Amino acid sequence: MGLGGCIILIAVGAILTFATDWEMEGVNLDLVGVILMVVGLIGTTTFSSIARRKRVVVPPTTPVVEDEPHHRHRRDGYSDGYGV
Repeated sequence: MGLGGCIILIAVGAILTFATDWEMEGVNLDLVGVILMVVGLIGTTTFSSIARRKRVVVPPTTPVVEDEPHHRHRRDGYSDGYGV
């Protein structure tokens, strides 16, 4: 069950617990709603912990090679050939 299913369980449980006043013989809908919310919360925490473990940062395997070293050039008008 994914994150969406867990959120749906929480929503349905909250609706059964807080928004309905139905009466059924032999079934306590408030308790069913609380159970659905708890199962949804457990699923959400489990899903988030699994998703956190899957996000592994892998360093690049190829080394970075520079073609030419960077030289600092003075920009005073004389070293670039224009002031001669």
